[in-house]
Amino acid sequence: MYQFFVEPEQICGKIITITGSDVNHIKNVLRMKQGEELSVSNGIDGKEYRCGITSLEEDRIVCELRFIKEDGVELSSRVHLFQGLPKADKMELIIQKAVELGVYEIIPVATKRCVVKLEEKKAAAKIARWQQIAEAAAKQSKRRIVPQVSSVMTFGEAVQKASSMEVKLIPYELADGMERTKALIEGIKPGQDIAVFIGPEGGFEESEVAKALAAGIEPVTLGKRILRTETAGFTVMAWIMYRLEE
Repeated sequence: MYQFFVEPEQICGKIITITGSDVNHIKNVLRMKQGEELSVSNGIDGKEYRCGITSLEEDRIVCELRFIKEDGVELSSRVHLFQGLPKADKMELIIQKAVELGVYEIIPVATKRCVVKLEEKKAAAKIARWQQIAEAAAKQSKRRIVPQVSSVMTFGEAVQKASSMEVKLIPYELADGMERTKALIEGIKPGQDIAVFIGPEGGFEESEVAKALAAGIEPVTLGKRILRTETAGFTVMAWIMYRLEE
């Protein structure tokens, strides 16, 4: 079943209209025909709108709603991934896999050990590219929302944003043993907002860790081995998914 995202206003009663680049994809790549069924989500309410194609026009696909599914695809808590900017194209992989694992929001963070420095002129284009990757991953994994990729924040701004969240975690090599980490993960409850801080290559500086701990962000261990930045976030996301999935 192919899935597409539309704006909320494109769902009007039983008529759903698909526009933009998806029109060419449906007509010329997938070669779908009138009467075939597809899935539509508005990226906000978590619902799947199952509909059938009624007409394929030059600049739009018109569909008729058949039924709505509310099957709890999304995690019961919102996970906010604060990711230190990595080198090369690693951020694209991180976004793709984090979306597959159920992340709600991805916040790129400029930390002291970040090698990558996004120039203001290029930042908007980079964020737009990352948002496209998030949407594609959401389609592939049958998500009902498109996770938001926010603008780049400083570490201080990220800590401030996370301050009101109920669960705040930061993997740190000097954290206490795995028992405390397990207890923190097992203590996560449905409906909570969860902040996960992941450092870039080289990790966080001690001053950043101290600032995080002072703000109530809990240090956790990822085990006895040192993980790459692109692996660390996946590990924590997988733990959270295991804890929250029914």
